[in-house]
Amino acid sequence: MDTYVGKLGSKIFFSVAIFMILFQSSSSTAVGVSGDEDLETLVENVADHLSYSSSNYGVYEMDDLGNEPWTMVQKKGNQFVVNDKPFYVNGFNTYWLMVFAVDQSTRGKVSEVFQQAASVGLTVCRTLAFNDGQWRALQKSPSVYDEEVFKGLDFVVSEARKYKIRLILSLINNWEGYGGKAQYVKWGKEAGLNLTSDDDFFSHPTLRSYYKANVKTVLNRVNTFTSITYKEDPTIFAWELMNEPRCTSDPTGNKLQSWIQEMAVYVKSMDPKHLLEIGLEGFYGPSTPDKVQFNPNTYAQQVGTDFIRNHLVLGVDFASVHIYPDSWISQSITDAHLDFTRSWMQAHIEDSEKYLGMPVVFAEFGVSSKDKGYNSSFRDTLISTVYKVVLNSTRKGGSGAGSLLWQLFPDGTDYMDDGYAIVLSKSPSTSNIIALQSTRLMMFNSMCARNCRWICHKKHPLDAFLFHDDL
Repeated sequence: MDTYVGKLGSKIFFSVAIFMILFQSSSSTAVGVSGDEDLETLVENVADHLSYSSSNYGVYEMDDLGNEPWTMVQKKGNQFVVNDKPFYVNGFNTYWLMVFAVDQSTRGKVSEVFQQAASVGLTVCRTLAFNDGQWRALQKSPSVYDEEVFKGLDFVVSEARKYKIRLILSLINNWEGYGGKAQYVKWGKEAGLNLTSDDDFFSHPTLRSYYKANVKTVLNRVNTFTSITYKEDPTIFAWELMNEPRCTSDPTGNKLQSWIQEMAVYVKSMDPKHLLEIGLEGFYGPSTPDKVQFNPNTYAQQVGTDFIRNHLVLGVDFASVHIYPDSWISQSITDAHLDFTRSWMQAHIEDSEKYLGMPVVFAEFGVSSKDKGYNSSFRDTLISTVYKVVLNSTRKGGSGAGSLLWQLFPDGTDYMDDGYAIVLSKSPSTSNIIALQSTRLMMFNSMCARNCRWICHKKHPLDAFLFHDDL
């Protein structure tokens, strides 16, 4: 652990310790302490309540604020819950974990990124549970697997649990990276199928059967480190049908809609315990012509996806949205990116509440250091903008259930950087912003776990900390 992360974790720990005193001092009928409690006096007494050495760091070392059972994340209305308590998400993406875990020389980087993520309070990681037909492929050909790669994924799941980080596992890629639907089409052609487009993946019955067989294998995998079947493991937050599905050959959206309907029911029939999401970017489509104004460009409504229609499918538990104004609007940094981010997020939160009745997770967001005019200050501003919108929804008990940075890297992995990587030890200001959001959400989760019925109306001395506009 580097010195910076240790110091940062201590700041989080101090904040959480203050909250614990407030929580322990409260009566059984109120959330937290009474409004006239002297917060400064409580802060002065923090040292008397600290039972951990100064060498400990981060939220993980707090032992989950009470050592509660490690149980499945569930959905209750438009919010996530764990042990019937709110669970708002501050998380991250690191896509390459399985591939790194295969090789003993790089496996330590998996532990390192989980350790650093936990030290700033991140609780959910989205990563790949696929690598089809490529280097270090998990699935070498339809239903043929590399056991050593599967053991790599086993390690990722078991290691995440050690750091109390839950995983969103994506089952296939829309893009060619790590195989994707193009690899399935290639396999189909090798088997003699008459296929003309990568989008045939969504419609051809044989390719659908390939996908289902893979899903069955992954969900029924017994972890070689924990002996827990994947579909029984609470470490897995949710399954994702596909990373950023698009079907440009059918702008009506009917082909993709049919695929989502079939696969959502199939996954749920195999695993009714875990949550399920599609993996969409969030573009509005033909079913809601009044909403396409929120899309970043006119092309977005022609890629075969349809945010509201797709998420109304039986079996889908929560919505996903991605945020890439530097890819969708302009690669030159501008304040218009921030304006778009706010309106894009707010539109999806409102629609998730009004039409879907489910949580929405902003599952990828970031800005590339390769963009014209990029600087770390703008990245911090973008992250703060996303976090503020989530917090504003949180305080109202809304559908804004959390966000996942794209993407978190440990030291020594710069060669994998696509421009979006955040290395905590090299980004102190960004790390502070992440840690503050984590602390606020953790405190809010615990404050609202009692009798405030999901929306905390009662004034609380920590309100200024939880919702003050200083991100």
